[in-house]
Order: sequence, then C-alpha cells, then structure tokens
Amino acid sequence: MAYAMAIKAPGGRDQFHRIEIEPPQPGPGEVTLRHTAIGLNFIDVYFRSGLYPWPVERDLVTGAEAAGVIEAVGEGVDLKPGQRVAYTLPNGAYASHRVVAADQLVPVPDAISDEVAAAVMVKGLTVHYLIHHSFEVSDGDHVLFHAAAGGVGLIAGQWLKAKGVTVYGTAGGPEKCALASDHGYAHVIDYRSEDFVKEVMRLTDGAGVEAVYDSVGADTLMKSLDVIKRFGTLVSFGQSSGPPDQFKVGDLTRNSLRLTRPTLFHHTTRPGWLLKASAELFDMIAKGAIKIEIAQRFDLGDVAAAHEALEGRKTVGSTVLIP
Repeated sequence: MAYAMAIKAPGGRDQFHRIEIEPPQPGPGEVTLRHTAIGLNFIDVYFRSGLYPWPVERDLVTGAEAAGVIEAVGEGVDLKPGQRVAYTLPNGAYASHRVVAADQLVPVPDAISDEVAAAVMVKGLTVHYLIHHSFEVSDGDHVLFHAAAGGVGLIAGQWLKAKGVTVYGTAGGPEKCALASDHGYAHVIDYRSEDFVKEVMRLTDGAGVEAVYDSVGADTLMKSLDVIKRFGTLVSFGQSSGPPDQFKVGDLTRNSLRLTRPTLFHHTTRPGWLLKASAELFDMIAKGAIKIEIAQRFDLGDVAAAHEALEGRKTVGSTVLIP
C-alpha cells in the first residue's frame, strides 16, 4: 500500500503520522514515481516547525529530495517506465509514491546509486549554486565554510579544493573536525573549544577570507562579518541555530561587504540550470572528485527519529530515509 508520513500541524516531531494513499496517476506532462530513497535536510525541519509558511492547512508531506523509479508516464512525456530519476522540490518527498512534473526530474547515471542521488539533490545542487553563483570562487581564493561536517559542508570542502580554493571550516568536536579535514578542508576549527574569528585571522596572517558561507545563522553570522576581507561576500543560506535577527544592513559598512541570501528553488526555475548543474554534480561524484558519505539511514516510518538526530546535531554527512 502506498503511504506518506504527514504532519498534522506546525510543531514538533510528534506531529508526524502515517497516512495511506492511493497510488497516484500522472496527468499530462507528469510521471508517477516509486521512491527508493529520500534525502533528509534542514529545510524539512523549517517546514515542519512552521518557520517556513505551510502550503496546506493540515497533513503536510515534507521532504525536498528523492530518487526513484518511474512507474507510469502521462501524455507528452519522453521519459520511460523503469527509468531511474531524482528531483528536488520544496515538499512532498516523504512518501512511497508521488506524481512529479517531468521537467523537474533529472536522469540518474548508472554510476550513481539511488541513495547517493537522493542525498545530493538538495545538498549537492546547493553547493553548486553557492560556489558558482552566490560567490563564484577562483583558484587561489580563501573562504570559510560553517558546518563543515554536515552534508552540504562535506561536499563543499571537496568541490572547493578541486577548484584550487583554500577552505577553512568550522565543526563541533574532534570527530567532526577530523571528518571535515578528510574532505578537502585545509583547516577545521572546533567551535566548541576555539574562537573561529581568531583562528581564521591567525591562519590568514590577518588578511581574512574572500567569502564566508554561513548556514548556521544566529550563532555565527555576526562573527562571520569579522573575518571577511574588504569588498568580500557573506553568503547566508540557512539558519540551523535560528534566524540571525541581530543583523542590520549597516553592519556591512565595516568593510564595504556584500550580502546575499540565495535559495535553491529560485535556481531550479532558471531555464536549463537543473539539468546542467545536476549533470556536473553527478560527473564530479562519478569520477571520484566528490565522495558522498551516507552515514545514517532510517526507515521512512521513523522520520521523527531522523529529525531528532538532525536537530540534535548528532548526524554527520548525509542521511537518507528508505520507504
């Protein structure tokens, strides 16, 4: 029986409950997918908690990325049943089956497993736009990336290193710092025992970095401003520790800094971007330049436990849910 893990109302993890659904049928331009793996991301927590506005009154099905097998296609679709595909959309992935618009799907190469594809559509494509568009890095740049041991951070460290960038990271505890060091980071700072501002300035001989990529928010954003070179860029792309409400536009005047707050789903609407970016991401993985660490697996029915681990910063690398 097809099913989904839905949320009754914005709030805690106890809102998750299983609902039985009829296997959906595709309309024109759509396909029906049977999910084989679903990615876990902080955006799922933001929707569950109500931090991001709900698109429905109740029984919201969250989940922003998944991989699966096409079971049926609608009129005007070139894809075929049995084809392996992946996607990223704001919600709807916490289900065994769903209907997706065909133009939102990307083919999964033979060299990429379903679990890896499901784990990188949000995180890998986020890294793509961060380092190619939000602040386009160049060989020889120095940047700071917070949450270096997380799913996005581990991909970023490897991709940035491949581009000739010296990347500094922050992580909590020796194990996470060691993990990040193994994934492209030149230096990893343990924020639990070290002041990352002092360490970055020491490591750069007082020069600072061209950019900071900050998905942590309240705990780090104001200090991030202190390590950016004149005319440098702060990329704020998340708020795992809470919204950085203390920030004021005038704070940028300390070094004529630039600030950007991009989102993935604005990029996916750009014509041709999704196919191009995902193909580049899969190519980097297939040739071994980026290795994906799937460190946690949960049954989809245990999604509440997965959220608890994510919110408690008990996860490293990527986490997938298996229907």
